[in-house]
Amino acid sequence: MSITAELERIVGPEAVVADKKLLGSFACDLSFVTGKKPSCIARPKRASEVQEIVRLANARGIPLVTRSSTGERFRGDTVPLSAEAVIMDLSGMDAIIRMDKRNKVAMIEPGVTFGMLQAAAAQEGLRLAMPLLPRRTKSVLGSYLEREPHTIPKFHWDMSDPICCLELIFGTGDLFRTGSAAGPGSLEEQWAAKQAQKSPMGPSQTDFMKIVQGSQGTMAIATWATVKLELMPVVQKAFFVPAQNLSELVDFTYAILRPKLPDECFILNNVDLAAILGSNSEEITSLAKNLPPWILFFAIAGCEHFPEERVDYIEQDITEIAAHAGVKPVQRLAGIPAMKFLGLLSSPSDDPYWKLRVRGSCQDIFFLNTLDRAPEFAQEIEKDLRKYTFSKEDLGVYIQPIQQGRNCHIEFTLMHAAGDAEATRRVKKLFESSSRTLADMGGFFSRPYGIWSKIAYARCPDTIKALRKLKNIFDPHGVLNPGRLCFGKEVRP
Repeated sequence: MSITAELERIVGPEAVVADKKLLGSFACDLSFVTGKKPSCIARPKRASEVQEIVRLANARGIPLVTRSSTGERFRGDTVPLSAEAVIMDLSGMDAIIRMDKRNKVAMIEPGVTFGMLQAAAAQEGLRLAMPLLPRRTKSVLGSYLEREPHTIPKFHWDMSDPICCLELIFGTGDLFRTGSAAGPGSLEEQWAAKQAQKSPMGPSQTDFMKIVQGSQGTMAIATWATVKLELMPVVQKAFFVPAQNLSELVDFTYAILRPKLPDECFILNNVDLAAILGSNSEEITSLAKNLPPWILFFAIAGCEHFPEERVDYIEQDITEIAAHAGVKPVQRLAGIPAMKFLGLLSSPSDDPYWKLRVRGSCQDIFFLNTLDRAPEFAQEIEKDLRKYTFSKEDLGVYIQPIQQGRNCHIEFTLMHAAGDAEATRRVKKLFESSSRTLADMGGFFSRPYGIWSKIAYARCPDTIKALRKLKNIFDPHGVLNPGRLCFGKEVRP
């Protein structure tokens, strides 16, 4: 029996797609990663079907590449690197299985988008931690598994936040549940006992979730997750802090994060802020010229108990800190109310996706380091821009403190014209050169997509040995996203 026929038997004929034009679109994306055209797309609706597909892949030696988001793809992690791969599309598994206000946790399938979960959470008086204006079709679980930073650093305690527990199908085809979801008892029995699958550690003292998180689908496939939620604020105030130099904002940002005063808190340059607020290239260019080079945005909030009093004393504390730091928070910048901007952050990006509004295409370079070193990295990328004849108007910068400000996500977006072969060639050279330079300066590529995997893993051979041992345990036949990360072409028994 053919692979297509086998898959149709598992998920039904209507859930297997073999359209050549559609399959060809999966051989590349908006990144510089190029791969192979898959043989077909399978769209399972339940965990048991995922399990059967993985078992079939093991029996027939089929590479599997899993995705849960739809629409544009930017990082190359779902581009098949092996011929005749099957794309397993989990976007149809989009149930919000459980919403638990008492424990501030939701159980979701991989196809649930940020808009879907935000709407469901709001009905319970809750909200979720979101990345900076994600795409409308972005999977919540996919985002959290890839450790995309969210905009509220005070709720970010551990790199795994806000994921709690997972249901996984390992590359062996075995179903496994992590953390407190592992038992004792079934999920229904745990719910009856008022448990909420919120503790990520376990079974025992092993944190299996951290083996899977950030693995780009090479270790296991997640079929549901529990994720932390937070109370919806009753009162909020939002502020911009303009600056001519990025270094002017560093000490102030540290000072307000240390006592966990703000909720949302991050830094943008004028290009990124204009791209978020503008609707087309001309409008964005005009707006960027009227903005200061650097802007810190933060919001403060009060929830159920004495919300006005809480917001008042936090604002007073921040005002004192600002005076000492020599900066001035304002509630309106270039005619833009900070509260209007805060409202945008509660939903996914409108179409077109905000990063594509400036030039039509873009490439991101992002890594981890500490906030105090962000000005050094910004200066270096600006130097590289001049070397490859790009202007500052082509560069977006987003700096997101994480883990309550202990370190930060630094992201440079290289904007370029879609369809312009010469511009794309120069951006590719800039992207590759700058990635290596920033890594040499200490940029930690914790999410090593594409060429970053070679850059990151070359610095840590012991990690490669450990990960290959784990890969041999959880995916011994190498069927899950083969060729990705540090695994190369796995030798299948």
